[in-house]
Amino acid sequence: MISIAENLEKAATRIRSAAEEAERDPAGVQLLAVSKTKPAELLREAAEAGQKAFGENYIQEALDKIEALSDLPDLEWHFIGPLQSNKTRPVAEHFSWVHSIDRTKVARRLSEQRPEGMAPLNLCIQVNIDDEPTKSGVRPEEVPGLAQELNGLEGCRLRGLMAIPDPANPAAVQRERFRELAGLLAEVRRGVDNGVLDTLSMGMSGDLEAAIAEGATIVRLGTALFGPRDYEAQ
Repeated sequence: MISIAENLEKAATRIRSAAEEAERDPAGVQLLAVSKTKPAELLREAAEAGQKAFGENYIQEALDKIEALSDLPDLEWHFIGPLQSNKTRPVAEHFSWVHSIDRTKVARRLSEQRPEGMAPLNLCIQVNIDDEPTKSGVRPEEVPGLAQELNGLEGCRLRGLMAIPDPANPAAVQRERFRELAGLLAEVRRGVDNGVLDTLSMGMSGDLEAAIAEGATIVRLGTALFGPRDYEAQ
């Protein structure tokens, strides 16, 4: 029997230990619970144990969960999957973050569709840090130009960068990729001065320690919290 509360505590301990090892404040690292394919009941259990931020990849599945959990206050929904320009409206209307921006067109549609009165939608540019042909995201050299185009979009705030290094990389290469992303964010900051470029969304269940050592501010954990994913449920 999976105990979500116990898994959250174990994750918090890992994050705290990694941050302290890197001489960082553990409060500067947010745990994002990646809940794709998991039923709303498990998310409710996590929320009751104190987890507030949830990451979803599939729009309709996420909307169903948002509705099912609408009685819970202060949940924060992050969209972390590929986003097509014709599917942006529900994301603009229901999410607080989008981690997977790789085109100006998508960001502009989110900006146009963000309802008045809602807080700005936080955006991260997804970077294909290993230049994998099958993976989403922009190449590192394209990031500064895209950041310039996204900065200042009404209803949105460019917050930082997201990447998923190839899990087949050796540990030393994984850490180097995280270091490269941190350096890329520093480069973007030199060209975009919006006061809130503070986010590195990187690190998952298998490599969060290396990511935190290189400056991660959001780590995305799924299996470590909820167990293996059941894609048959899709």
